Amino acid sequence: MGLFDFFKKKPTKTIAVEILHPSSWENGMPPVKVVAIEILQPTPGKAVDIALPKVDTLETETETETETETETETETETETETENASEKLDTGLKKTKKTWSERWNAFMANFRSVDEDFFDDLEETLIGADVGAQTAMQLTDELRDEVKLQNAKSKQDVSKVIVDKLVDLYRSQGVNEDASMHFAPEGPTVILLVGVNGVGKTTTIGKLSAYYKNAGKKVVLAAADTFRAGATEQLVAWGERNDIPVVTGSSKADPASVVFDGVKTAIDTQADILFVDTAGRLQNNVNLMQELSKMKRIITRELPNEPQEVLLTLDATTGQNAVQQAKLFKDSTDVTGIVLTKLDGTAKGGIILPIRNELHLPVKWVGLGEKVTDIQPFEANDFAKSLFGSLLTESK
Repeated sequence: MGLFDFFKKKPTKTIAVEILHPSSWENGMPPVKVVAIEILQPTPGKAVDIALPKVDTLETETETETETETETETETETETETENASEKLDTGLKKTKKTWSERWNAFMANFRSVDEDFFDDLEETLIGADVGAQTAMQLTDELRDEVKLQNAKSKQDVSKVIVDKLVDLYRSQGVNEDASMHFAPEGPTVILLVGVNGVGKTTTIGKLSAYYKNAGKKVVLAAADTFRAGATEQLVAWGERNDIPVVTGSSKADPASVVFDGVKTAIDTQADILFVDTAGRLQNNVNLMQELSKMKRIITRELPNEPQEVLLTLDATTGQNAVQQAKLFKDSTDVTGIVLTKLDGTAKGGIILPIRNELHLPVKWVGLGEKVTDIQPFEANDFAKSLFGSLLTESK
């Protein structure tokens, strides 16, 4: 902070000042120039800009050191973010893991022998863990055969067989499953997010747009949810936060017109990705499904191979209701994958299994918090390891 940082302007007085720089005089006479000098008095909080002369002979060692320190800090932050990916998943699944563990321990505490009553209780435990009735029945039948096959009789052996089977089932669902994101070979890739109101579509778009921008992609957003009050404003706020352009329309405007403008903007600006936020009224609303179909027709008219992705956003806290939503949306539109949000705020993370097992829809992303970075691609192996890790240790 300079000497005059606490000075304030006062009325200007004109005085004569002898200029001593430069030292060379023309015509042998010292230059004299009349300049305006501001007489300053201190006032806290008022700063005055003072232009200092450049000194070419000084080395900018301090600036170089500062730049080096900044680069080092950035590299450290990047490494920390990478290292924290698994930790974020563990933290996000904390409530689900606690529920699984409590239910499992309570179930095994009543273990007496491997009989039909045991498997009936197992089925109830699985249903209570939000794996769904259909999946629970399938699992119980498979586990009945597996326990007999391995001749497991002791509490420890039975526990290990069942937990190993659960882990294998979670992992096996991803073997022939395409959980990757698809991008157009050329031109912008259009990604639609669909789902009912309140599941976190707009927030997910904000997170995904930041994710891909940080990966070097040029992103555009289209606010096609013109019916919900505040939806456009919310997406615009995310755009400003991430420094990403947002195409909007007037309130109650035809959503398809906003999509058309969004596609044109993405093409004209040579964007890599266009995210489209859609309305989220009742999933069985015929008008809503007609709107989605109209959007897709407009998109494919301008970009024949689009949209590449239609991501269904589901709120993990709703448990089996999310599965029902997924069934209805899958029957009504071409869903390519699931984004499971609010996983950190629920004990119902087990719904991932019936979604994948019964609907054969890949979970592509999971939301693990409120920060812009709290979203990551879903990995079946990592999920199973995090969810059942403590149970695997206990069953050994």
